Parts: sequence; structure tokens; C-alpha cells
Amino acid sequence: MILTDYKTLCEAHYYVLQNTTVVDPYMSKNEKWLQAEHKRSFSSWFKRKIETELARPENTISQQIRWLAHEPKREVLSYSGYGIGGYYYNTSDHDSRSTTQNSGVMVEAELLHMSTAKDKNPIYANMLYYGVIEDIWELNYTQFKILVSQCKWVDNKGGVKVDENGFTLVDLNKEGDPNDQFIFASQAKQVFYVNDPNGGRWSVVLTTKPKLYDRGDVCDNIEETPSFSRGLPKSDDIDNEDVAYVREDCEGIYVEEDTTSRKKRKRT
Repeated sequence: MILTDYKTLCEAHYYVLQNTTVVDPYMSKNEKWLQAEHKRSFSSWFKRKIETELARPENTISQQIRWLAHEPKREVLSYSGYGIGGYYYNTSDHDSRSTTQNSGVMVEAELLHMSTAKDKNPIYANMLYYGVIEDIWELNYTQFKILVSQCKWVDNKGGVKVDENGFTLVDLNKEGDPNDQFIFASQAKQVFYVNDPNGGRWSVVLTTKPKLYDRGDVCDNIEETPSFSRGLPKSDDIDNEDVAYVREDCEGIYVEEDTTSRKKRKRT
């Protein structure tokens, strides 16, 4: 159990709101306002909005909306790893003390593009992001819990390229937006980073088959790993199923999450 700093907790909470289906009506009704204020104040506006609606006897606010608006507790459980869909994920710190690499992730994000600040017809487009897991948090909303991964993402502008053979290369030292770190644990697609044989700062992105794991024992098949090139997998292929969490100091647990299976949503 750790006591998080409030700024980072608010970032994680905003991500949950932004990517949870039941909150969509509150997002879409305030799209223009949201573009101006962004995540600086949506969470507090949402909380006040729900509190106002709950004060009316005839309100139809669901328990999920009520507790999402209430915000998560400051104390969160921090894990070094979790398993889902036959894959096992670790934090980068855990990887630094291990002979295997399980902290590399990819996510397909939905971005809102605006040509100018006054653009009345913004469009959504999909983009792939690559990074490493730095921490794994269980957010406690009192009536339910949500597992999120805090990641360090590679900047797509200058940090990602495709070579002449179709291989995707990343520069792990090119850090992206430090204020957009979180994803749902179920949204991650596992990847591996291998130093480019041609040298330099670039790493080749590889994907792998599901692993076999039991209580944290992981069996890797890195030799059978195909190259990660233009034939990119879709994050929608990942099953949004119960997640098995693993901590180094206690037995793993299972938590049923009621979140969305859509793509990670980002705004630019």
C-alpha cells in the first residue's frame, strides 16, 4: 500500500473517466468546454455535476457513476506484475532485476485531432504508442477497483520509425508526454525491445506468443518471437477478462473490473 501524490492520482482518475463508457454522455455534452479546460478541471466539474444530480430525489445516477465521481482513495496497492490473457507483465524496475523482459507494451490510441484551436470539426484517428510499464496501481473506488498501468511512453515524433525492411524501431530515450502515462491493464499489448544490430540508439520492436504462467512462474518463448513489422496487431484483439495481479510480498488476487474495452483515448 502506498500513498500517492495527488497530482498523479488525479491523472490516473482522469484517464479512467476519459476511457469509461458510462461517462461518455458527460464528456460529449461538454466537448468544446473540455477542449479548452482539458483534464485540468473536468474531474472536479464531473464530481460537482453528479453531486448536484444526486441531490434530486428523482435522480437515476448509477452506483458506478456515483463512485467514479467520488474519486479513488489516495492509498493504492502497487504491484510489480500481473497476468492477463496468457501474458505476464512486470514493471521496468522488476525487469532490471530479472533475466526476462516483461515490461514492454504497445497500445492503440484514439486521438482527437484539431487543425486549429477554433476547429469545429475535429476528427478521431488511431495511432500506436510504445513504452514500458513503470508501476501498476489498483485504484480503489470503494465499491469497485480498477487496475491501471503507469507507463513511460516513447515520443512518436522522432522516437518511432519504420525501416526499409518494415521493422518498427523505437528510441526508448525519447520520452513522450509525461502527463499522459496511464492505461487500463487490459489495454496493453506486450512487446519486447531488442537492440538494433546496426547499433545506435534504436531498438527493434518484437511481439510474442502468450506465455504459460502459474503463480508468477513465467515460461518465455523468445526464440519463437516473430519480428514486429507493418503487420501490427490490433489492441481490440485483447480479451478484457479478469486480471491476475502478483505482488512480491503477498499472494496474487483476482479483481473483476467493469471498465471499457475500447481503445485508449488521448487528446492533442
